[in-house]
Amino acid sequence: MPQEKLYTIEDIYSLPEGTRAELIDGRIYYMTPPSRQHQKIVGELYTNINNYIRDNKGTCEAYTAPFAVYLNENNDTYIEPDISVICDKDKLDDKGCKGSPDLIIEVISPGNPEHDYITKLGMYRAAGVREYWIVDPRN
Repeated sequence: MPQEKLYTIEDIYSLPEGTRAELIDGRIYYMTPPSRQHQKIVGELYTNINNYIRDNKGTCEAYTAPFAVYLNENNDTYIEPDISVICDKDKLDDKGCKGSPDLIIEVISPGNPEHDYITKLGMYRAAGVREYWIVDPRN
């Protein structure tokens, strides 16, 4: 049987400028540009979450994609969730988040909902993400 090539974070960083992709367990998943509706939903959610944190003098920080999240130290997983909320500032550096965010929100893309419902759900659960919201604009 032919061997499937496994990729690393270095391969992600060597992609052409502007190429959006995630790396999950050594496999590259290319991302299409988000729709206007997708961006509107992400913007509204981010604004509400960020305002809530600020208004309640919280210490968590919220970020929207593209924001790098390195779920493990294996060098085989790099993701850009639609929204990430991180409460442990020790996980943050100039490259992004090293470890599991406390909350991840993904807005479903109509072309591949299984990716968010199955692949990412299992990955986030295994990595210890405390809360995962899936927003499906169709529902």
